[in-house]
Amino acid sequence: MKLYSTNNKDLRVSFQEAVFNSLPADKGLYMPEVIPQLDPAFIRNIEQYSLQDIGFTVAKALIGDDIPADALKAIVHDAINFDAPVKLLDAGMGVLELFHGPSYAFKDFGARFMSRIMGYFSQEGDQLLDVLVATSGDTGGAVALGFLGVEGTRVTILYPKGKVSKVQEEQLTTNGQNIRALEIEGTFDDCQALVKKAFNDETLNDVLRLTSANSINIARLIPQTFYYFWAYAQLKAQGVSEVVFTVPSGNFGNIGAGLLAYKMGLPVKHFVAATNVNDTVPRFLSSGAYSPKPSVQTLANAMDVGDPSNWVRIMDLFGRDLEMVRSLISTYTFNDAETKVGMQELFERYGYVACPHTAIAYLAARQYQEDAPGTYGSVFLSTAHPCKFPDAISKEAFAKVTLPQGAEALAEKEKLATVLPVDYDLFKDYLLQHK
Repeated sequence: MKLYSTNNKDLRVSFQEAVFNSLPADKGLYMPEVIPQLDPAFIRNIEQYSLQDIGFTVAKALIGDDIPADALKAIVHDAINFDAPVKLLDAGMGVLELFHGPSYAFKDFGARFMSRIMGYFSQEGDQLLDVLVATSGDTGGAVALGFLGVEGTRVTILYPKGKVSKVQEEQLTTNGQNIRALEIEGTFDDCQALVKKAFNDETLNDVLRLTSANSINIARLIPQTFYYFWAYAQLKAQGVSEVVFTVPSGNFGNIGAGLLAYKMGLPVKHFVAATNVNDTVPRFLSSGAYSPKPSVQTLANAMDVGDPSNWVRIMDLFGRDLEMVRSLISTYTFNDAETKVGMQELFERYGYVACPHTAIAYLAARQYQEDAPGTYGSVFLSTAHPCKFPDAISKEAFAKVTLPQGAEALAEKEKLATVLPVDYDLFKDYLLQHK
């Protein structure tokens, strides 16, 4: 598998180099040199395969011979050892639940797969691998649990102070061992900017072996395609032949993975990007002018991103053809008041308790059905377990939430975090002084 930078298609690197370096020096993002087409027979018979079998087939097509088939199959089966069921709410609407992994969020797919890929490529005696990750909520917990205790790695998680939920913060800050948490006095965009600047700091990279666990890392993107194929397999087994995916979108890595699956041959009719008031991409698709702005805190904190990193990948997938992107992706934006209405409507109409991100996706899916009459097979993605958002969900609905195993014990653990202002020099000093 060869990859190029979105800023320089003449640059070519191996999959291993892209995984460890994560961000090209020219500040682009890595993309596969060739998007492989899956065998049409595989798609026609996809309902006969398990999630793990599907994941291996997709990963093998993308990664090729960079990892032997037996080793790659073992990685997929070890990393993706939980389900992602589609639950039908009514005849035309379903929800894809992606929160059945250890951190109760869809980020488990990417974080667990990536940690095992890095473990495979790491050699005994290699320099300690420093994994930097910025999180707006769920990424940090998934990365922490994905890398916890993995030899030869050290993870530093940056999260915005006061802007993640209690459960999310507990998952970030109570691990110890090789996991460190930095509580940044700013926004997610500030955290992301600090991480990106570190990757492009030559003096820092001369001392530390840095890599990223954010969705800018190609090893995070690949496994997120698995559940789109798996959702289609489940629907196909129930007689649904077409699907519209509605994706709660912040940094746009999740919907980017869905679009990659589409380019590989997954028969998706349409995509809907659902955002909160951090609406850089919806404004861009409407006006043609990309104008990021500082992120605003909302109930759906994992989507509080003002300058989505992965949008450049989506545009690259379609040759930067804005009209083509517009024809395939619809966008809808909802504020906190509307999000609360969505959560309550899901509970009252279907008895379904959803997190704010899921509720935004539901609202967008419903709106698209109204705007495109006759839409069938609409599936919206549920990206986080509702237990992470007790303050956002009504007491009546939250009383119906069954806590996942281990959730109650989190509150009893000691918080381990270092508070830092938004200051790159101080962040750099921290990394150098704690190497």
